[in-house]
Amino acid sequence: MKIVYENENVTLWHGDCREWSGKADAVVTDPPYGLGDKLHRPGPGEWSGNWGDGAPEWDRQTAEGVVELVATFPTAIVWGGNYYALPPVRGWLIWDKMQEHSSGHAELAWTNIDIPIRTFRLSRVQAYSRMGKEHPTQKPIELMQWCLQWVPTGAIVFDPYAGSGTTLIAALETGRKAIGIEIDERWVEVARRRLERWHAQGRLDFGTANVTEQTRAGSASPGSAGSAGGVP
Repeated sequence: MKIVYENENVTLWHGDCREWSGKADAVVTDPPYGLGDKLHRPGPGEWSGNWGDGAPEWDRQTAEGVVELVATFPTAIVWGGNYYALPPVRGWLIWDKMQEHSSGHAELAWTNIDIPIRTFRLSRVQAYSRMGKEHPTQKPIELMQWCLQWVPTGAIVFDPYAGSGTTLIAALETGRKAIGIEIDERWVEVARRRLERWHAQGRLDFGTANVTEQTRAGSASPGSAGSAGGVP
């Protein structure tokens, strides 16, 4: 493992998260679900034709050690947690994509936080059209900021499957320190560039950098509750 970006607030590692031995207070992550060609099979649908002969390798295998990982953190948020053998909880988070033509109407995050189910409502089309999406499963910055309201303000946030770095930037945007690890060199480079831009400008250079008052008070508020399911 090696550090590819670091300052007083954030550290980005390139390597296998199973080799990391550092410390953090909360894990907030979106690991690969191991769905592979279930989302990339030939034929009609949003994924068809995007990947040639099938899904990329990172999407063919379920991330190892997720269940063991979350057990070591007092605060854990795992997007796609419904695909893992995690214990029953009541504190699920839901991203309602506000559309019915995608492969899934919503995505679920397992948490060990003692809260009722909470729903974040943001159109996937709207989110992706303005956020400069680079990673195939990149989450909107607003969604990850919303998640972090249940993470203590002074916590160091750990993302062992950092991808393009959205969790790290959301942590910075909400005044938290963060550590990320990504095994794929391509996404490490994307995350590094995003972090450099954020620190150079003091905010994101695309999309909505901060959760707006409308987001706080409107349909994406933590008071909204519901239940949904579906593949991401």
